[in-house]
Amino acid sequence: MHVGFRKGGKIMEEKQIKEMIDLAIRQMDYSYAPYSHFHVGAVLLAKNGTYYTGCNIENAAYTPTNCAERTAFFKAVSEGMRDFQAICIVGGKDGVPTEYAAPCGVCRQVMMEFCDPETFQIILAVSREKYDIFTLKELLPFGFGPDNLKKLK
Repeated sequence: MHVGFRKGGKIMEEKQIKEMIDLAIRQMDYSYAPYSHFHVGAVLLAKNGTYYTGCNIENAAYTPTNCAERTAFFKAVSEGMRDFQAICIVGGKDGVPTEYAAPCGVCRQVMMEFCDPETFQIILAVSREKYDIFTLKELLPFGFGPDNLKKLK
């Protein structure tokens, strides 16, 4: 378990990390997961201190399903927010977190669009006591983002 953050990012206080975990766990209650029964909650922290929450929303056609992480990001971006510090993700079968629920590739790519991979923190949690913090770069080491397109000019 990491307390705070490493590699040059802004240090998060343990109190704030636990607050994010609690909020992400509560978001699992809003999850719509009638097919997988895997409920996910997320809370995204903007650099201005605002929280944006999300849950997974499944669809019988599968492709239109939206992950909790993207729900939180799209809510934030749709309200004009573009600067993010961290996200906390909690998930588990039948709404019971038992292991880390890491973001899928599509969610990692969305994070890459809006976040600095060196400093953006991803908190994967099972409970207030069991969590770990990663940078986006650790979870997406050779990510393709907006900066790659700027280099092409």
